Amino acid sequence: METATKGYNLTINVNNFNLSYDDVGEGSIPIIFLHGFPFDKTMWQGQLDFFKSSYRLIAYDSRGFGKSTDEESVLSIDMFADDLITFMDTLNIDKAILCGLSMGGFITLNAMKRYPNRFEAMILCDTQCISDTPETKVKRYENIQEIEANGVSNYNEGFLKTVFHKDSLANKTDLVKQLRDVVFYNSQHVISQGLVALGGRLETCSCLSEIRIPTLIICGKGDLVTPLEQSKFMNKNIKGSILKVIENAGHVSNLEQPKEFNKHLEEFLTSLSGINVFSLIENQK
Repeated sequence: METATKGYNLTINVNNFNLSYDDVGEGSIPIIFLHGFPFDKTMWQGQLDFFKSSYRLIAYDSRGFGKSTDEESVLSIDMFADDLITFMDTLNIDKAILCGLSMGGFITLNAMKRYPNRFEAMILCDTQCISDTPETKVKRYENIQEIEANGVSNYNEGFLKTVFHKDSLANKTDLVKQLRDVVFYNSQHVISQGLVALGGRLETCSCLSEIRIPTLIICGKGDLVTPLEQSKFMNKNIKGSILKVIENAGHVSNLEQPKEFNKHLEEFLTSLSGINVFSLIENQK
């Protein structure tokens, strides 16, 4: 087991690749944040900054993404979930709260299905439990062929236009540029392999009724990638789950409306721990 090291951009060997992660704050049950495709752990910076005074927070770059380089593996959601469990084992984390957005939500649901005893609660953000439709799968492989022929630029630029609410595209140009830089930092290999992983994932809808841990579901009202109807379906089928809808947000609700996102997350965590983060912060001012 590794001795606990705190800070940003730490590196640890997990399943034969070097995984880059942030580990800040203190708490008995850590909250592990899983980023979406094709992003990296920096998309959770607003949550780490806000909650680190009261909780232990971990965000990491999934295999191949960001600074967790892997230019060889054929990627899958199963592999990402196995990496998560090995990462937890290596840091001697018996149980965690998972917070996953989009692909991170796919990993969360996959891990919950296969390793249910490792998690105390989960937050599913702008994600869904269905597998790709045949049409969506065909489109992913057409995108892979386009990337192999002409590089990632056209795909990345088109994808970025789908993840933001129209108001964000018009008025939050710094945020759009910031996420664009993150997307383009990833290699052509991992963009293509990420699409393979997304296209090959299995559905997890059939196991929703078996989930017995507290679950928060958050979705941007304008999410075009994983539409609100999918979050409503999960909310209906996960007993006792809570659904929060964020106005004026698309697929990256935590980035587009961080204040509201953090408020919903804080209320959920408070219900688990009895700690009111907002009150703590106000008292420190």
